[in-house]
Amino acid sequence: MSESDPQGSNRRRFLTGAAVGFGAFCAPMLLRQTAVAQTLMGDSTEMETSVRETTRRNMSSFRTVNWQTYFSDLRGGAILCDMDSRAVHFWSADARTYRLYPSSVPMSDDLTRRGRTSVIRKVDGPSWAPTPSMRARNPAWPAFVPPGPDNPLGTHALYLSWQFYRIHGTHDTRKIGRRSSNGCIGLYNQHIAELFSLAQVGTQVLLI
Repeated sequence: MSESDPQGSNRRRFLTGAAVGFGAFCAPMLLRQTAVAQTLMGDSTEMETSVRETTRRNMSSFRTVNWQTYFSDLRGGAILCDMDSRAVHFWSADARTYRLYPSSVPMSDDLTRRGRTSVIRKVDGPSWAPTPSMRARNPAWPAFVPPGPDNPLGTHALYLSWQFYRIHGTHDTRKIGRRSSNGCIGLYNQHIAELFSLAQVGTQVLLI
């Protein structure tokens, strides 16, 4: 990438200056959640925040569960995203395959969406682009981040029927097990790669 490449320069500033770009998230927790609620509701949920020492992991409720508690059937397979235990569960359509993965979850209740949706698209090597309102607030951010080690969506992404919501990977492994996203569910890249291979377009998804 040459120094004359303006997009490359913007991308480097975006990545190395993340702490500045996310200044609202570096305030005390109460102020941070208030700022997020005011500025990000209805906006893209694809971008995760920087992780701080005060953002603790919580695996105390990380446990296996039965699919019958949450789904009436397993047609197309099923994915359960549990915000409290910060875990993602997967069951195959024949119930023979079950997986349990630690995950990152939205950093506040205001950014958390719960309910039933489904996988509508699968992307190996996703790209990322901020919404117009995100660009307006952060003009130094790149308009587009291609697939690769700098992409906020990691190596794979499952796009949900809710606009801007994804189950995706992350290159920043510190975020897993923490409240660290703006709405999406994040997994280790090796786990999203496995889930990507197991899930299909049409797989039902429940966020609780």
